[in-house]
Amino acid sequence: MLSTGLPQGAVPKLERPGPLRDRVYEALLELITTRALQPGQHLVESELAGHLGVSRQPVREALQRLNTEGWVDLRPAQGAFVHEPTEEEADQLLTVRTLLEAEAARLAAAHADSAGITALEQLCAEGEKAVAADDVDAAVALNARFHAKIMELAGNAVLAELAAQVDRRVRWYYTPVARQRGHQSWIEHRGMIAAINDRDEGRATQLMREHTEHTRASYHARQRS
Repeated sequence: MLSTGLPQGAVPKLERPGPLRDRVYEALLELITTRALQPGQHLVESELAGHLGVSRQPVREALQRLNTEGWVDLRPAQGAFVHEPTEEEADQLLTVRTLLEAEAARLAAAHADSAGITALEQLCAEGEKAVAADDVDAAVALNARFHAKIMELAGNAVLAELAAQVDRRVRWYYTPVARQRGHQSWIEHRGMIAAINDRDEGRATQLMREHTEHTRASYHARQRS
């Protein structure tokens, strides 16, 4: 275990192309969204720099950017800390997610072809296997891929762009409840696939709305327990 609380193997390798500060930013954001770095955790520049194999300057620049975007809190005389989301913040984001995802499901039902349905079924099968193996990280990643595929099948570039802006934050909120949602989440996914395959726009919309609301309720229940 590293001194910052990161499990061995959790630190992503920095890709070579692109400015160093951007690569450090992406690495730290991935650690935050996967909760390898926990909400409220103290982020020490020198330690992060050592783990990532860089100097402190790009780490400092990345932390400043993460602070601007609300992922990190910079506290005078104390340093940087992973942001601890309030219930109100979570509620607002997950409400927006419901609106975006419900419309995506409706459009996917109107436009999806057989290849798209097959892709959704494959992702669902992989997700079910991950849940059965209690592989939470894989289940979270596959859940994100499943929803991204529905967004792709919707065929609305503006909607997809807006969804991409909230995707990582949604993963951040979903990770703590992924095990709790477990197999039920993928049963709901199966229902959505059936509605999309049947081109039932109303049913697909309703099922997606209920699905995202279940995730929101699970998150709030966990925070209050």
